[in-house]
Amino acid sequence: MSGTARHDREMAIRSKKKLTTATDPIESLRSQCLARGSAGIKGLGRVFRIMDDNNNRTLDFKEFLKGLNDYAVVMEKEEAEELFRRFDKDGSGTIDFNEFLLTLRPPMSRARKEVIMKAFRKLDKTGDGVITIEDLRGVYNVKHHPKYQNGEWTEEQVFRKFLDNFDSPYDKDGLVTPEEFTNNSAGVNTSVRYTDVYFIIMMTTAWKL
Repeated sequence: MSGTARHDREMAIRSKKKLTTATDPIESLRSQCLARGSAGIKGLGRVFRIMDDNNNRTLDFKEFLKGLNDYAVVMEKEEAEELFRRFDKDGSGTIDFNEFLLTLRPPMSRARKEVIMKAFRKLDKTGDGVITIEDLRGVYNVKHHPKYQNGEWTEEQVFRKFLDNFDSPYDKDGLVTPEEFTNNSAGVNTSVRYTDVYFIIMMTTAWKL
């Protein structure tokens, strides 16, 4: 579930407001990403992935700065340097951008994580730890999808589009891992500013848990 458009809009508005008062570089970057919607942090991850030419999932400061610039993040070089230093804990001159993005993701309570994983397990019909098109055949009825009804998409295309909502933005392989599912739901987590109970009810209703 990628979150309702209304929740996304509300989150974007709140994030833009936060930007005016944010003094911490992490909070500033998080707000800039989320001002683009629930997939904003995933979008930054995609840019970083492109920067990672040797596929070692680490970035030096030059690559890090270029990634921020390519994603049109507004940040002074001094702020970016402070941000980088906070993640370069061993002083190696590089950071693990997966850890960086994980920290950038808004904090989530244990109760919310548990209901997200409950939804994941429901979709993972085969129980092999990843969600695939085959898993969806047993839990997702495409007949109500408008593009299937008008003949524009096949059943396979509807399933693939559904998976793309959760799949890693830089490696769409049709396999959704628990981490990718949680990362996507983290956007919904941010857009729902109310209590855990509200979030759990929303997830339970959406996934018929």
